[in-house]
Amino acid sequence: MNRYGLLFLLGVLVLSRPGWAQEVSAEAADENPAAEAESSFKATLKRMALEYTQNSVSNKDEDDDYPGTFNSDEQEVFTGVFDGQLEYANKNLVWLNSLFMEYGKTKATENGETTDSENADKILLTNDYIHKLWNLEEGVVGPFASLGYQTEFTTFTGADGKEYRTKILRGKAGVKLYDGKHFKDLYIAAVEEADFTYDDVNMKTGAEVGYEFEYQVRDDMTFYSNGFYRYFFVYDSYERTDYRYEYEINNRLAVDIAGGLAFAPFVDFHSAKSRGADKERSDTTVGIALEYKGDYVFW
Repeated sequence: MNRYGLLFLLGVLVLSRPGWAQEVSAEAADENPAAEAESSFKATLKRMALEYTQNSVSNKDEDDDYPGTFNSDEQEVFTGVFDGQLEYANKNLVWLNSLFMEYGKTKATENGETTDSENADKILLTNDYIHKLWNLEEGVVGPFASLGYQTEFTTFTGADGKEYRTKILRGKAGVKLYDGKHFKDLYIAAVEEADFTYDDVNMKTGAEVGYEFEYQVRDDMTFYSNGFYRYFFVYDSYERTDYRYEYEINNRLAVDIAGGLAFAPFVDFHSAKSRGADKERSDTTVGIALEYKGDYVFW
């Protein structure tokens, strides 16, 4: 099967309810009564926030082969963030539909010339299927498949002077711990990307590990951390701005105010090494956020 076929198979898998996960054995149900739980459907607003941030980009003036926010100026800026998901679960599976969006931009005028600088620009739509192979006291473990589409609100200028917009179809398949006591998400997966950003489609094959961690420091204070590391082994074609590897770590400490509203200082670190650059480039963001979250259970 070629790699286009793999992405198609992942799409069929995650956009439908798979028939291969319909029954749990009576023995497994006896050992773990949680396996017999009824189905549920809920919406989770994980985070809607207004952030006041300051960025610092390393190695900015030495390599030109980086797109988008890795070229941001070191300015203070307000950023908007939305992170939400719909979750359907029953005794056999968890089916997630997630939407993450962030955007931050400044305009500066000097000597009559106005320049724009973006420190955040991402839209990520993801559909995940997790098969419940093992039910833990808190959380489940099993194989998963994911299909996501990543783009951005605005275009960036390529090395050829043309305007481009990130457009990536990304499929993943691997093993995941979901909804544990502290690790809400922990996975390792093979990754296949179809990159439509430039004129020709570039297929990429790699691997990824990622996590989402949550710790209740006290009743009104919670520490959150999430991140990933992605490395590519095979490409269909050569593009200087393609990443050889990319990793990201986001940490914040949310202090509850009232009714789901919280105040949260945070530190984010994003780094990557493009194929055409000699050195990796990093983007460090520190700031404070006013954020809101909530769960809405339908059944």
